[in-house]
Amino acid sequence: MNQKVVVITGAGSGLGASLAKKYSKQGYHVCLVGRTKEKLEKVAIQLISSYSIYELDVTKKNHVATVFQTILSELSAIDILINNAGTGAFDLVENLEEDLVHQMIDINLKGTIFCTQEILGHMKKKNNGTIINVISTAGLVGKANESVYCASKYGVRGFTESLVVELKDTGVKLFAAYMGGMNTDFWNGILPEERTAKMMDPEDIADIIFENTKARKNLMIPEIIIKNIR
Repeated sequence: MNQKVVVITGAGSGLGASLAKKYSKQGYHVCLVGRTKEKLEKVAIQLISSYSIYELDVTKKNHVATVFQTILSELSAIDILINNAGTGAFDLVENLEEDLVHQMIDINLKGTIFCTQEILGHMKKKNNGTIINVISTAGLVGKANESVYCASKYGVRGFTESLVVELKDTGVKLFAAYMGGMNTDFWNGILPEERTAKMMDPEDIADIIFENTKARKNLMIPEIIIKNIR
């Protein structure tokens, strides 16, 4: 198909949903990927271009392989992968339950690795493609009550920076987006509404990511840092 294809994980809410709407407005076929079909369907009805929906648990490598093989079988190509799926639990490290530690490492870090592994062969073969890793400023500086969350995001940062070196002689581009807190459902039950109301709008972040990852002659932007001003 001639229409460009973008795959967005964690597309059922927050920044993922905003990215889906942004790429749809630009004419992309949007592959909405996430754990909950109902959430993906609610995003889908807001899109103006073609789309497809795929339920996926990014922590399951075999499931990731199956879904990406299905996408390639149905659409023939993937031009952009946005690794956006993420989760967080915030507390002193000694208070974090084991399952929360596993969730953050499995979704934030291993999920990014598994999805990237499945698409790299395809992108290398056609010598073209873009992988966008949504990382958060938690991948740049340590924060109180966010030790394991930061560890997972630092892991994605190291993974991304290493891939930039591995792929420097190919047509595959890596992009890292480090942003502060956004006003999304991510913070429900964690922060009070008066605080989240001062956070960044995910629609603005989606615009910035799209504009900074567009193909340009003789240049590329490997990463951006987006911070709250309040």
